[in-house]
Amino acid sequence: MRRQPEGPLGPEHFRRDDERPDVLFYAEPRLVVHIDRFAIEAIGEYLSGALPTGGAVLDLMSSWRSHLPEGPPRGKVVGLGLNGVEMRENPQLDDAVVHDLNATPNLPFRDGTFDAAILTVSVQYLTHPEKVFREVARALRPGARFHVIFSNRMFPTKATAIWKALSDGDRARLVGTYFRRSGGWGAPEARDISPRPGFYCDPDYVVSAVSNGAV
Repeated sequence: MRRQPEGPLGPEHFRRDDERPDVLFYAEPRLVVHIDRFAIEAIGEYLSGALPTGGAVLDLMSSWRSHLPEGPPRGKVVGLGLNGVEMRENPQLDDAVVHDLNATPNLPFRDGTFDAAILTVSVQYLTHPEKVFREVARALRPGARFHVIFSNRMFPTKATAIWKALSDGDRARLVGTYFRRSGGWGAPEARDISPRPGFYCDPDYVVSAVSNGAV
């Protein structure tokens, strides 16, 4: 695997094998999970200690399941994704917005709307990640945290070229670069939350940062 390139990230880094509009690729509902149950449990365990009790949560690039933990009640959970059928079948969403972030990186929310945001196993599909991360910083209240969770699973024809070229460790550094270059964030923190050491299962990694508010 080659390492993350130095210097600016250009359009060539975010090309995909399938450049058709994403709304076409995701038009058919996929009522399945994309990581194994051990990885899902690890994400739930991580989020149980990471999300604020009673806080409003934005679930970016949401789908059929959000992998949010059972436990203390949260406030409103809003999903933003490409397939309305999938999000309607998601029992953890209180509201859903159909929105294509690659076509329109701007988020349809007011400044400081949410107390936390999550992006689970989908960051590899963003073609304008710095714009999206800047918008998330705006939509979060100052001091709220954005949790970007990823594994090594993907739809390879829709993942960006740079994502496919990197190792998991360099992917974590890449997500940290998105935070730093988008502005509006404190220092990003990376964690390996992979489940069941010594057993084969899908890995889990988190890179998160705290919003400084609108930029």
